[in-house]
Amino acid sequence: MNSAAPSGRASSRIGVDVGGTFTDVVLALSDGRIYVNKTTTTPDDPGEGVVAGIASILREAGVRPSDIAEVVHGTTVASNTILQKIGARTGLLTTRGFRDVLEIGRIRTPDMFNLAWRKPEPLVPRRWRLEVIERIGADGGVVAPLDESSVRRAADKFLKEGVEAVAICFINSYVNDAHERRTADILRGYAPSLLVTASCEVLPEIKEYERTSTAVVNAYLLPAMRGYLSRLTERLSRIGLNAPVQVMASNGGMVGLLTARERPVYAVGSGPAGGVTGAARLGPAIGSDNLIVFDMGGTTAKAAIVEAGEPQVVTEYEFRDGISTPSRFVKGAGYMLKVPSIDIAEVGSGGGSIARIDAGGLLVVGPESAGGDPGPACYGRGTERPTVTDANMVLGFLNPRGLAGGSLAVNAELSRLAVDNHIARPLGLTIEDAAHGIRQVANVNMARAIRAVTIERGKDPRDLALMAFGGGGPLHAVDVAQLLGIRRVVISPVSGVFSAAGMLAAESMHEFVRPFLTLLANVPGDAVQSAMRNIADEGRAALAGEGYNRDAVQFRYAADVRYAGQSSQITVPIADAYDATALNNAFERLYFETFGYVAEGEPIELVNLRLSAIGTATSRLVFGNLSLDARALAGESGERMVTFGRGSPRIPTRLVPRSAVEQGPIAGPAVIESYDTTVVVPPRCTARAAGGGCIAIDME
Repeated sequence: MNSAAPSGRASSRIGVDVGGTFTDVVLALSDGRIYVNKTTTTPDDPGEGVVAGIASILREAGVRPSDIAEVVHGTTVASNTILQKIGARTGLLTTRGFRDVLEIGRIRTPDMFNLAWRKPEPLVPRRWRLEVIERIGADGGVVAPLDESSVRRAADKFLKEGVEAVAICFINSYVNDAHERRTADILRGYAPSLLVTASCEVLPEIKEYERTSTAVVNAYLLPAMRGYLSRLTERLSRIGLNAPVQVMASNGGMVGLLTARERPVYAVGSGPAGGVTGAARLGPAIGSDNLIVFDMGGTTAKAAIVEAGEPQVVTEYEFRDGISTPSRFVKGAGYMLKVPSIDIAEVGSGGGSIARIDAGGLLVVGPESAGGDPGPACYGRGTERPTVTDANMVLGFLNPRGLAGGSLAVNAELSRLAVDNHIARPLGLTIEDAAHGIRQVANVNMARAIRAVTIERGKDPRDLALMAFGGGGPLHAVDVAQLLGIRRVVISPVSGVFSAAGMLAAESMHEFVRPFLTLLANVPGDAVQSAMRNIADEGRAALAGEGYNRDAVQFRYAADVRYAGQSSQITVPIADAYDATALNNAFERLYFETFGYVAEGEPIELVNLRLSAIGTATSRLVFGNLSLDARALAGESGERMVTFGRGSPRIPTRLVPRSAVEQGPIAGPAVIESYDTTVVVPPRCTARAAGGGCIAIDME
């Protein structure tokens, strides 16, 4: 069983993270050795790049596919499907009178002064939002029985219109799901070609809009996610790799293929979650349990917080273009997903983000990206517009002969040409000043993401260290930190592929919820304890299906609590044994920390009981024991002329391979190169080795 590793198999494991530009692969051998690989992402079919990267790294390490125990995969299929609006033709069945809940939403706008703002188009057009005759009361009683003929009539219309997937969300089904489950059974029997999601299967919670939106997103993603995972496992099988595939979930844990196929809404934030989980596991190795996590890839940059060694998790967030954040204060700009997720803010600024001059004559960077194919101008694949990577190439930060350890040939002159033609000449700037402008705009955009998870949460970023990774994170980390007053930057090991490595440090995790919606003073303790036992049994069953025995399963309980009459709640961790007084006191402490006051004497409601069922395994990656192959640490030695600020001349800058950092402190200006990333150490900064293979950069 999986108390240590999958039975009868070797314990070598592979982590894969598909980004907008590169697909990152990390192979962790049973003896602690690590191999890394970066392969250009294949956006038309991401699985092609995944299998190519895995095959390449296995050849390099001399490992047979049959020696792999597990593949952990962070995929952008779900998020890209929403962004590109290429999901299923989706229908919605709802209670009569509630057809427009999805479109009405919460009647919020993210920018009260933007008169041109428009709501995102619903994923289900109104003609495919159909009503069913039924009604459950708030107490769970049947007000109007389910009219099964109305379900069949709706199914006929869906089939006639070519609908592929259907979400079911009836009023008050969170307290009595009988009508939803019966409707799902009817659809699956009467119209088996329809892929069905019942809201009670993905979100048995109060709040009609959030429940409807989450169920709709899940249905919308079903064909894309199922098709992708099926093709991926077939391709892996063709190269002889038949190990179990786990998918990273938005909450920082892993789920099996069955869960990912049926509930893809849990994996919308799949890729970014791996890096934050890895940072949380790496924190103890550098003596810091509190970190700002900064991940800059080819298409986006992400920020998150690790507190007391654990990522900050929220129970809802909005997925949208631009800056995507689960902020408490800004709502209404995207698609609401009420699922447990790491609190990550994301902006469209990455290495491949395209710089342009807008209609007002201002320099803008992103969110449009050149991606991995054709990629930045310096790749020589036809892109003529400049990207952030091209700006870094012009300034001298990047190797002008090749990236990814020389495996990706580049042409620095193409970067200069792109910056000159599209930015420098139109603005009357030198090429270097234009490149600095591109870099500065990108840095400011990324600082916004960090502010969203620190200042907007009442946290001072100056009190925390900034841990940077991703292909571009170490390139920009010091400049971004200085914008926020942060004085210490930590560069993770295997920085350019760290999200893939972080997935190998994750645990299997399944989330469960039970609604209560009762005043805390009136909640029978034995009812809560009974519910805790029941959802624990569900958690054990889910993990048993993935090979974990009882000894390898741990539980974390929490409760959603609020003052009576409020429309939102906060999640409070609780012990295995329910104690109403302890929960009351813990809620008031957390409420005060969050909002700065406590409503003395106000009645408190228990809204939901939550469980995280965690499958632990001794085969998880431990960052303090890493042993990197020489290629991962290799880089050029010598000197390159680099400019570090607008109007500043190029100065001789030392080039250092990452392996040399262990030999002693490196004073800036310096550029530290490795296979997977480049670390910029500006003047008046010093880089030195830190624990766990990290590099710490201190600023004067």
